[in-house]
This record gives sequence, structure tokens and C-alpha cells, in this order.
Amino acid sequence: MLTEKRFMEYALDEARKAYAEGETPVGAAVVRDGELIAAAHNRVELTKDASAHAELIALKRASEKLGTRYLDDCVLYVTMEPCPMCAGACLNFRIGAVVFGAYDANCGAFGSALDLGSGEYGGKIPVIGGAARAECEKLLTDFFRERRNSNGA
Repeated sequence: MLTEKRFMEYALDEARKAYAEGETPVGAAVVRDGELIAAAHNRVELTKDASAHAELIALKRASEKLGTRYLDDCVLYVTMEPCPMCAGACLNFRIGAVVFGAYDANCGAFGSALDLGSGEYGGKIPVIGGAARAECEKLLTDFFRERRNSNGA
């Protein structure tokens, strides 16, 4: 569990960067053999690109750095349960495992709303949910509360 926490901290650092930039505070990190390979945070608003999710950016960076599209010896750490788009990318990159923090009852694709990693959709991915959950949820809750308050709601 301590190792997991250390790696989740990379993702949390990225989520804090997203928060500071006005992006939904989601961060991701790809780790292989205890080494950080790539990290990223949401950049949807900045780039005006709906696919600029933390997971996709981190997976692409890891693939480029390692020179392969197969990341089966890597673990993706992410502060929020991946959506269907990001879960699909995990399948296509053949990520070795996914560890996430906050559950997403509306769009979570690794067990909450649906489960794309179960093997039913082409590939089975080991998933651990709830890692550093309280910290991840707090970032999201604070961010959306702040946005609601600034919009006069």
C-alpha cells in the first residue's frame, strides 16, 4: 500500500496542476518497475480538445518514451476512475493494471457505471479503486464547489 500511495502522489500532483489551471482536477501517471515513465493532467479547456484527458496524454507520452504501444508491463495511476474513452485507451495500449482514486458513478468505466476492464470487451485489466480516495475526492469536490460558487449558483 505504501508503494501505491507514492505512485498515486504523482497523479495527485498532476491533478493539483489541473486545478490551478481551471481544468477538472484529474491527474495520471504511468509507472513501470517502480519508475515514473510519464505523467499528465487534464488539458481539455486549455486545448479545446475533448480528448485531452489526463489518462490519454499520460498513456501517449509513456508509449512514445518506451517506443511501443504495448504498456502491459506498466501501471496507470489516476485520481479518478477512467471514463469509457480512457478505459478503451487502456485496453488498446494493453496497460498492465489501473489504480484509481475517486469513483465516478456517472461515467466510471472500471466498475462504477460499467466495466470495460472485465474481459467482456476484449481485454481483462486488473483494477484497484479507491487508492488515496479521500484526497482525490476532496480535490474534485472543492473544484466543483468553487465553480458553482463563482457562477452564482
